[in-house]
Parts: sequence; C-alpha cells; structure tokens
Amino acid sequence: MTNQFDRRSFMKHGALAAAAWALGRGGFAAEAADVKAVPIEHVRVGLVGIGSRGSHLLKILLGLENVKVKAVCDLVPERVAKAQEMVTAAKQAQPTGYSRGETDFLRLCDTEELDLVINATRPWKWHVPISVAAMTTGKHAATEVPAAETVEDCWKLVETAEKTQKYCVMLENCCYFREVMLVHHMVRKGLFGELRHCQAGYQHYALRARPAVPGRPKETKARTANSYPTHSIGPVAQWMDINRGNRFDYLVSMSADPTGSSSNADINTSLIRTVQGQTVTLYYDTKLPRPYDLIYRVQGTRGICMATTDKIYIEGRSPKRDTWESLEAYYHEFEHPLWKALSERAQRHGGHGGGDWLVMHRLIRALQTGTPPDMDVYDAATWSCITELTEKSVADRSRPMDFPDFTRERWKTVPPIGILGG
Repeated sequence: MTNQFDRRSFMKHGALAAAAWALGRGGFAAEAADVKAVPIEHVRVGLVGIGSRGSHLLKILLGLENVKVKAVCDLVPERVAKAQEMVTAAKQAQPTGYSRGETDFLRLCDTEELDLVINATRPWKWHVPISVAAMTTGKHAATEVPAAETVEDCWKLVETAEKTQKYCVMLENCCYFREVMLVHHMVRKGLFGELRHCQAGYQHYALRARPAVPGRPKETKARTANSYPTHSIGPVAQWMDINRGNRFDYLVSMSADPTGSSSNADINTSLIRTVQGQTVTLYYDTKLPRPYDLIYRVQGTRGICMATTDKIYIEGRSPKRDTWESLEAYYHEFEHPLWKALSERAQRHGGHGGGDWLVMHRLIRALQTGTPPDMDVYDAATWSCITELTEKSVADRSRPMDFPDFTRERWKTVPPIGILGG
C-alpha cells in the first residue's frame, strides 16, 4: 500500500464519518441503533492489532464454533505472520495479512468481505478510526477499551452506528466477571432493595516497564483525569440500568497532585449522580503501590455488598446484625445463570477469570442468532466519555460536568438488560 493510498482512503472514510456525524447532530434525525440484524451462521472476522491482547483474542476466536478469521492486521509484519500461523494451525484457511503501515486497516475494511472487525490496537487514538472504517464499509465493529477518548469521538461512534445500522460494541470483559454477574443477578432479584449508591475503581499498580515495539507510537499525553474508566463503570452502569430506564446526569472530579517526575495524577476520584438520584464513587489509582482491587460495591435500601472483598450484609437475612458475611452461600443460591452454564468453558479458554472468553462468546452468539449484543454503542460512548468529563472537571476546580445524552432520550423507553441466559 502506497502512502498515496493511505491518504486517499483515510480521507474517504473520514468524510463518510464526518457526514454521518454532522447529519446525526443537525436537522436530520438519525435512527437509533436498533439494528435489524439477520442471523449470521458463519461469522467472518478481521482482527486489527495483534499484540499480546490481540493474540489472546485471536486464540479465543479460533476456539469458538462457526467463526472464520479471514484477515489480520498489525503494524509489525512478524505479528501478522504469527497470527496467520495460529489460524492455519486451527485448520482454517490462511487469512490475508495487512501490515503496510499504521492505516492499513483501511485497506482491510475496503477489501475484505467480513461480518465483524475486532480492534485490539494501541495507541488508543486508532480505536475510533478503525471502528468507523469498519461500520462505513458494512461491517460490525468491536473494540477494546476505551472505545474513544473524547466526547466528540464518542458522538462519532454513536452517529456512525446509527447511520450505517451496524453494531459498535466495546469488549468490556469486567461485565462478565463472576462476582459482577452474581451482583447483577441479586440486583434483579431485589435483594438490595432500591439501589442508592455504587462504588468502583480501577485500582491497579501499573508502573511496570513495557517492552518497546519498533514503529509503534507511544501514549504521551499527560492526564489528570480518570483515563481508564470502563472497567470500573461498566458493571455499575449495568446494575443501575444506565441507558435503559436511567442515565448518568453529571459528575464532579478531583485529582491528587502527581509525585516525582510524573505529570499524571496519582489518584483521581469522581462522583457521578444519576437522573434517579443515585450516586457513584469512581476511582482511578494506578501510580502508587497497592494491591489490585476493583471494589464493586453496591448499596440499596435493604443491604450492601463489597463484591471483590467477599463481603455482604442483607437486612433481615444476614445471620448477625451489623456484621459482614461471606458471599459463599449467595454464590450457591444466586449464581448468574450465564456463569452457571458457561463457567467451565470460560475459565478453561479465557483469561481474567473467564471474562475474556465470555465477552467474545456473547458477541459472536449475538451475531449468529440475530439478537442484540449485551452492550451497545450508547454504552461504549457513555462509559468512555468519562475521561474527558473528569479532565475538564479537574481543570476547573471540580466543576460539575453534564453527561451527554447519547441516546437522545431513547433511554426512557429501553428495557433493562435483565437476566441473561446461557
């Protein structure tokens, strides 16, 4: 692929996306992304980004039934060759390789007849262009987190999905963690009563050297925000029926000053309020030494659960008043039906406690059965836009920042996710 092709193709896709984006926000009333998808018996997949994460997703894809990996793309040719070997070792035809520069995903989208393009690239600035290119060429898009880094780019994803009537799904694996799904099931069963507050955080000491990859741009932007919000907010948003009868209204945010030579905030703390008067405390804490903990606290009028620390108290049910009990008995009684049906396969074939396998399995099954995925483009936008909102709030002495209503009031009539079956 020549540089001339790069520029021409990139400009073409950029123009298509810009048109969809402008039409959706202007006088044209874009249709909501209620995609009328027909079942796809054999899902044809293209994978962009074959680093450690992409290779892991490829391995999962090759173990799923009726999935054909038809194209692979990466900046590093050796990774493309390795991915091709993985596919042929799984008794599939060798996929077409794309490695002629950082925008070769455009050639993949233009050339290949695919049903789905999966994006596992770094840096994150490519997540939106790859998803937009997939949708504007007639393919569903799935992206690793975050889906976007700015509110404007979140709108681009939403309005491109609406215009093209294609899915744009964020691969948020934390929504499928065992403890998260247990809480989700108990919320639906009414154990906590009326939800009033949730708490979550990406709290993970991540200052570890990553090996440099030749030709890969580095993430260099200094952030004083919650720059990685989706792992923590995703499960909470599902428990609170965000975009499905409820929505985030506004947030306030503040950050602790950076220490040492870093220009990034050590810890960011944000408060979110929903239109139903509930609150969420959100943390981003990756710079200081600490054990890993996502918290996942849910609190209602009848009880409280701290899922990652194995603590629960339900008024009138817990054996000792004002005393925590273990979740063990609740796992026996309220194990999520999806986890109950698929946990063995999920834990055997996927990382992160089975969440990686489940997020891929659920997306592929949705396409194969012609049913909506568990997460949609409005979720991707709402969860990802927290980065820019927190950054602006921090910069202006914790000024409240309103959440965009990416659904344009569609949230008022969309039913909750409910209990997912196996």
